[in-house]
Formats: sequence, C-alpha cells, structure tokens
Amino acid sequence: MVSQKVFDLCQGNTTISSELARDPTLAPGHVIKKLYGTDVADHAELKHFKEPRASAEDLEKAYQCGKWGSTRPTELFLRIYHDVLCTLEGDPMVGMTSPPLMGSSGVVPLSIIAPLPDICRHMSNCIARAEKEVYLATNYWQASAASTLITNSLKELSRRAGERGEKAIVKIIYDRGNAKQFIDNHQPVSEKEYTGQNVKLPHPHEIPHIDLQVVNYHRPIFGTFHSKYMVVDRKIAILSSNNIQDNDNVEMMTHIEGPIVDSFYDMSLASWHNELKPPLPSYNSPAALGGLPSFQQQSHRGMFNPDGTVRTQQQSRGAAFNQDSRPSDQSTLGAQPGGLSAGQQTSVLADGNQIGYEGQDTTAGGKARELPDVVQEAQNTSLPEHTEKDPHYDPDIASEVTRAQSVLTPRAGETRMGAITRHLNTTIQPDTKGNAPECAPGDEMITFIPHPTHEPMPMAMVCRKPWGAPNHQCVHVPQNEAFLSAIRNAEKNVFIQTPNLNAEPLIPALLAAVRRGIEVYYYVCLGYNDAGELLPGQGGINEMISHKLYTSLNEKEKENLHVFNYVGKDQTQPIHNKFKKRSCHIKLMIVDEHIGIQGNGNQDTQSWYHSQEVNVMLDSYAVCAAWADGIRRNQNTHLYGAVSKEDGCWRDAQGNMADGAIGTDPGKFSWAKGIVGAVQRVRGAGGF
Repeated sequence: MVSQKVFDLCQGNTTISSELARDPTLAPGHVIKKLYGTDVADHAELKHFKEPRASAEDLEKAYQCGKWGSTRPTELFLRIYHDVLCTLEGDPMVGMTSPPLMGSSGVVPLSIIAPLPDICRHMSNCIARAEKEVYLATNYWQASAASTLITNSLKELSRRAGERGEKAIVKIIYDRGNAKQFIDNHQPVSEKEYTGQNVKLPHPHEIPHIDLQVVNYHRPIFGTFHSKYMVVDRKIAILSSNNIQDNDNVEMMTHIEGPIVDSFYDMSLASWHNELKPPLPSYNSPAALGGLPSFQQQSHRGMFNPDGTVRTQQQSRGAAFNQDSRPSDQSTLGAQPGGLSAGQQTSVLADGNQIGYEGQDTTAGGKARELPDVVQEAQNTSLPEHTEKDPHYDPDIASEVTRAQSVLTPRAGETRMGAITRHLNTTIQPDTKGNAPECAPGDEMITFIPHPTHEPMPMAMVCRKPWGAPNHQCVHVPQNEAFLSAIRNAEKNVFIQTPNLNAEPLIPALLAAVRRGIEVYYYVCLGYNDAGELLPGQGGINEMISHKLYTSLNEKEKENLHVFNYVGKDQTQPIHNKFKKRSCHIKLMIVDEHIGIQGNGNQDTQSWYHSQEVNVMLDSYAVCAAWADGIRRNQNTHLYGAVSKEDGCWRDAQGNMADGAIGTDPGKFSWAKGIVGAVQRVRGAGGF
C-alpha cells in the first residue's frame, strides 16, 4: 500500500521545478537533496515486487496522488500506478520526477513509427518552430546525417530568433563516457569538444542567436544515461526510442502536450543536476497553464472529420478497403473493429485494420474510415523530402504528415513496396533489396500517425534513475514495477515490442500471465547486440529466452504465448542485426488494449538494473489502437516473424535459421563475445 510518507509527498506542491521558479540560479541537484534528502543515485532498495493486490481503498489513495484532470483513470491504470508509487518509499526520486508531478494528464497529437531519420525530421521541425528554448536529451550523439537534421534546425532556430530580435536557449545532454565522470558524473562539454568531428554541433558563430550549453552525463560503471527525449518551450515533449546517429533501425516517437510536459520538464532539471547557465526562460511558465498548442491549430483540426476520422477529398473509397480484402494470415496485431471509448470491448491484438478513436463508431457498417485515407490524400501531393542536405521545414504537424506520406508515394516506374524499400534504406544501407509482395490495400506504410483532438488522458511518468554499481540491487523502481504490475494485473492480453527481452524478473511474470490464460505477444529483434547480451549476468540472447519460455510451458499453455522476430516492411524473414539492414529499436508495451507504456526502456538487464530510462504510461483505447495499427502496418513481423513454439527459434520453410542466428546454445566462449558487446554498450555504439 502507499505509505503516508509517499502520499504526503505526492499531495505536496513543492517540486524541483517550483523551487527553480522561485530561484532559477539554484542547482537542481542541491534542490533534490534539500527536498528529499538524497542524491538521485545514492539509494538502492533490493525488493522484489511482493506487494499484495491493492484494495479499493488503496486505489482511491493512488487516485488522490495524481492530478488527472477531467478524466478518471481506469482501475487497471490505478492498480499499476499504486504499485509504482510504492517504489518511492526508500528514495522519492527513484523515478527521476518530483512525486507531485508523477501522475498527470496530457494529449498525443502525433505518433511516429518509422526509420530513425523520420523522428529526427519531426524533432528538427519542433526545434525550428521553438519560441524560446529547447532541452534535448539522448543516450548517444554521433555526427551523422541524423544529427545534421538536428544541427541544421538549430541554425534555423537561430535565424528565426534573430529575426524576432531574441536569443533562444538550448540545452543538450548526452552520454559519451569518459574517465572524468568517476569524479563528476555531469561533465560540461567544451566548445572545442562539441564542435569536433565526433559530435559536430554548431560553432557559436553559426548560431549567434542561440545560447548553447552541453553536458556529458554518465554514472560509472554501468549507469548509462539511456534517455531519449526533448522538451520545447515547456509546451511540447518528444519521447522516442532513438539515439541521434545513423543506423538501420525502425523507431517510435510520441509528441505529447498538456500538463504532463511539466513532469518532463521537472525530470529534465533533475537529469541536468547542475546550475543551468543561463536558466531556461520557461522556469515560471508551467505547461499546465499553456493549453494544447497543436489542438489549437485549425490545420490539425482540419485533418479530421467531426467524428474523428481522417478527412480527405475522397469521402468514399469503395470496396478496396473492405474487411474481406485483408490477408487471412494477418491475425497478430491490428485494431479490431469495435467501439473504442472507455469501457467498451475491442482487441488491438486481433484481426482487423481499422483505427478507432474515443467516442467514434467503428463497428462494421459504421461511419469510421481508416487512416489509409492519409495515403490517398498524399497521392495528390508531390513534396520534396526534408533531408539533411535539403531542409524543408513545415509550419505544423498537418504539413509534416502530408510531406511524410508524399515521400512514400511511388515514383514513376516504382511499385508501392519499392517506395517503402527506398524509404527504409537509410544512409548506412542504401542498397538493401526488398522481397516482400505488394502490401494489401489498407496496409500501406504510414509513418506519421496523427491523432484527432481529444480530451487530456491520464498519464504517469514511469522512469528509473541510473545505477552505476556492478550489481543488481537497484531494481525496485517505477519503470520495472509498471511493467510487472501491468502484466500481473492484465485481464486479456499483453503486447511488447523491444530489441531484447531477458530481464530476470520479467520471465516468471510472463510465464505466470500465460498460465492464467493471458494472451502474450512479444516482438524482439533477431541478434540485437547479441555480443553484449552474452556477457555473464546480462540474461542471454533472444533465442535463449524464447526457448526457456516455451520449454517451461505445456502444450495448452504454449497457445497463449506468441513470440516473433522483427521483419521489415519490405522483407519476408528476419535479418540478423549484425548485417545492419533491417532492425527494430521500438520500446512499447500495450496491456488490455488501453494501457500503453512507451519510451526508452528495453526489456533487458541493462535497462532494468542500470540505465536511466524515461517512459510514459497512458490510459487510452484510442491511442493504443492507433499504436497497434501502426506497429502492424509498418512492419511485416506479424506475417513472417513467428518463432517455433518448440524451441523458440525462427526458421524458414526449409527449417533453416536466419543467417547469423546463434540459436539456443551460444557455446562455451560466449563470454568473450560479451566483453566486446559490453564495451560497445557502455559507449553507446551498440545502438541500444
């Protein structure tokens, strides 16, 4: 149960950000010690999730520990949030956010499920449109085409700020481990270093109307700053799975607005730790008072009909998108037709391809149409792609959506699948060939997923602090408890996508869920950082875990567990990560179709025990259905990625494993490969 101590902390009004609003020259680290009596990584509580099931009284107490706005969270959300709050007993900052700000509300105008550059494109647009400030956090920053999208936008922001006669403030924090961090975890980065060949941020003379401050943060030995987010003008939060580097990954991002942005801002201050020189201009301008910028734009509202469906010039598209046109084997992940407002029944893990929105009729024969209407609209528009060599900044989300889908429209002589291959082929693998057949109507790749105007939904920060010590003591943290509580309280189904799944406490939780009849689906990436996962104490590679799970179940129980290896949208089989052609780095959990947990945290040992992670949990059938549909349509995992329920390994029709796959037995000297992987992981080069 939530103790009186934690309840009082959550009910209070004093936070890191409120103290800096009073005096912006304070160092957030000093404020944390003053308010909570601890540094953000001094305390670890070795406690393994043995809280009894919360009573109705406990749930009401958890409800009172958040500021949810006009929408009451569902019982499942409150059960998870109650269990998350219990982790604050020993260290109130274990979740990197002041307790009064952990439970809040917000909206999601846009989600992106796409190759990494697409997320950097949206980030660059948000930076260019910033009014006063940008705070950007990433695990690994590497000079690259992706980073050039960001640095170009900083130059554009400087230009626009100069035209306004203003100066913007930009803070960037990343993790490029060095020996000095044994003395001071937060190392100021000099102008010479951040403009050098490895990082290539703009020189001050290139951005005369920006005041830039850069920090390199790592808590030795294993306390990686794995966070990937951005806060713009204290009005917008971008939460993503990607680093700022070039790779072959498909990634996921959410654009978030509303009061929850104050929680992101508070967490950003805690991560920065030292005095901000100069302070962020928004220190006394809470997001809770700033409205919902995207929903206030007519261009965003204009994308949708009054019922929340996507508006196009062609209001009826005939039989091409009839339910009967879907492939019969497309049964793993999709939004099932059915009302999606709170309390109604649907399944994002069953057959179907419609996206529903709260309050919208999506029943068979109803008025709902599908998001592929975005495709139809884009076919009438030809726009150049926004690239690092040829920037094209858009004024709003609606314009970005149109440009993104226009890029996926086939060129002369190009098939639709050929256009997808072109888009998936980023700078490091420009010549990868696709072999998938043309996708069925209704299954077109849609990378920028707009959400219609909706009321703020319950949201909670479910993060974790970094832990550098080479042990597994720091495990009872909000992120881990959110994952476990969601699984043990699920009533119907659990969906997970993650590069790796091997965290020790997760395995028995999944087995218990499967044995009590919960349908569990999880997608992992074949071979993702296999070397690092083979290091002693890291949990093992994906094939070893799926093998362990399936061989622990009887034949009846196996029917409830569905494990898949990621397959790119233009492919018909998994491609091992070592080839750097088609990989996936998404971190997502959806439970019972309405609880979504998205952000930075992998389901692996490093994320569960060591890295600083930032995740948000939300309560919305509509958003979770849209995410599920985006996962399904933007990859072919559900069609071609199922592993064997006998040994947990993927095989082709001839019974062969994919090239490069290690299988269930990595051999006696796997630890040697693990050392190489560990070095890559700590420095961020492994892309984790």
